[in-house]
Amino acid sequence: MDTFQAFMIRQEGEELKGNVERLTLNDLPEGDVLVQVHFSGVNYKDGLASLPQGKVVPQYPMIPGIDLSGEVVHSEHPDFKVGDLVLCTGYGLGTSHFGGFSRYARLSGDWLVHLPEGLTLREAMGIGTAGFTAAMSVDRLLHCGVTPDMGPILVTGATGGVGSFAVDMLSRAGFQVTASTGKIDKQKAWLESLGASSIIGREEIADTAPGPISKQLWAGVIDPVGGPHLNSILKSIRYGGAVALSGLTGGTSFESTVHPFILRGVQLLGIDSVYCPKAWRNRIWSNLGGDWKPERALGVGIKECTLQELPQVLQSILQGHAVGRTIVRLE
Repeated sequence: MDTFQAFMIRQEGEELKGNVERLTLNDLPEGDVLVQVHFSGVNYKDGLASLPQGKVVPQYPMIPGIDLSGEVVHSEHPDFKVGDLVLCTGYGLGTSHFGGFSRYARLSGDWLVHLPEGLTLREAMGIGTAGFTAAMSVDRLLHCGVTPDMGPILVTGATGGVGSFAVDMLSRAGFQVTASTGKIDKQKAWLESLGASSIIGREEIADTAPGPISKQLWAGVIDPVGGPHLNSILKSIRYGGAVALSGLTGGTSFESTVHPFILRGVQLLGIDSVYCPKAWRNRIWSNLGGDWKPERALGVGIKECTLQELPQVLQSILQGHAVGRTIVRLE
């Protein structure tokens, strides 16, 4: 192996250009483990990495791809040996450190997780950062005492990566799931196949009632969208409920009052999958290979692409056209 392919984004003046290039191992950054990448996943943050205003990459050139799975081919880390199957999500992968859209990746072994029993390398990237974030969100809701007998759970952005996996996992856990989407006409049957008991348009979340709180609708919410609608969501959470917030595709700010928190004991839970502590990270991945494995989402919601097709895929995810998950096959 003299050279290998990678999708590299370079800055040309005020613009960013992404192309498939041929690299050598000497082009890779430092790290104590070298991984032959088999699969990576396409995430919204990867799309942002391709935009000058995306503000997720401090310096170019950069190989995006914030998650990867593959086989260890060289290791100086005590926890990993040649032949180990591993995965990586988060940390600086694909933003400050060359990421998964490359046949080889050299990175810190501290970032790696052994592939859990019950998952293949392909399935791990079918889940990827999006499914991992969804599982963290479900875990936090359960930890905060939200149970199926408290009422329905709302999932916003339900046709996206985080949302679709959340629908699957929550329904498997016995929750009644209401899926919210802007693609209700085209994706209603698909969301029902994932386990959604009802589907509503995203405009139905908006609360026009006056006052700081409104009718109690949801025992909990998984929200990878963020933005102004979060105020309406908080106003409609049932007593003792919680919102797991993990995204910003709908915007970065919202207005609210203290009333949902002090009158109904509502909890707003921030979900950060990037620097999730190692012990929690390992536990979540173990769950994803076991009882939480999102079989339905993995079966019907995964598409594959090549490195050459990435520009179109990244554009689609930025425009909100993506449904389910797209993974990059590097084998």
